[in-house]
Amino acid sequence: MTEPFLLTAPQAAPRLAARHPADRRAELHAQPIAYQGSKRRLASAILPLIPGGIRTWYEPFVGSGALALAVAHQGAAQKFTLGDSLFPLVQLWQAIVDAPDALAQTYAQLWHAQQPDPTALFLKVRAEFNLDQDPGKLLYLLARCVKNAVRFNRAGAFNQAPDRRRLGTRPELMRSRLTSAHQALAGRVAIHACDYEVLLQQVTPEDLAYLDPPYVGVSGKVNQRYQQGLDLPRFIAALSLANERQIRYLVSLDGRTGSRSYGQPLPASLGLVHLELAAGRSSQATLLGRNEETFESLYVSPALHHSLLQQGRWPLPASAADTG
Repeated sequence: MTEPFLLTAPQAAPRLAARHPADRRAELHAQPIAYQGSKRRLASAILPLIPGGIRTWYEPFVGSGALALAVAHQGAAQKFTLGDSLFPLVQLWQAIVDAPDALAQTYAQLWHAQQPDPTALFLKVRAEFNLDQDPGKLLYLLARCVKNAVRFNRAGAFNQAPDRRRLGTRPELMRSRLTSAHQALAGRVAIHACDYEVLLQQVTPEDLAYLDPPYVGVSGKVNQRYQQGLDLPRFIAALSLANERQIRYLVSLDGRTGSRSYGQPLPASLGLVHLELAAGRSSQATLLGRNEETFESLYVSPALHHSLLQQGRWPLPASAADTG
């Protein structure tokens, strides 16, 4: 596998720039589900790698769905199939598509109820969610928890702590985001609670799959942050089968911050093109007094690379890629 290209996504604009109408529209189109590892800021660098004529966009690790929403708003795919092994998250996505107003109302009620004692309400809602798995409560927990990061204990219970510095997305903005996501996907999306391989086997050469397994490289057997870990050899075998079927796909997996790497790179035997996305300064390193940039790997399948070549969209423009 050749040395990675370097793609850069636009850096976050100063807060004053959010007053610009175009930026305000982009803010309203942001995903409603707050999720650590979301690709919202990197979407503008990934979208040029999506060829025209995509029949169905598959996202088996949907998470926040930031990239699926970006693809939908850009009109780059006709239909969408989203999935995740975390059942309450799938229920939440189904509620966004089927009943965004009811979901917005539940969120607003919880958000306003927290005012006297935000920590106490968070802990109460967390305990209730671990019993009833209500998607509206999950939306509130994700908006309020530390780093918007899903965490589970060994018994499978959500155990992330509340962020004591903020109260979460305001209800009116959350309603706008829920409405925007609903309008982008309603009538053309199927949502499944299943293993990623189930969906990957459904992908045809007319489709495109984006695979972004959560917490790879920062979660192990002892600290199993997500409710299900990634069996890397099994994942590699699934990608190899996808290659045999001429499936077009993108994979976000490993990365690096400064001189430290996280996650294992995918093997050269898969024949993937390895790109690096500049994700900006590491907030954790900044807190520790270090000025370090984070880069996330993105892998392009052979079939997708060939498709981009055929459409005259490869090599990447000099403004987007640095092969030096």
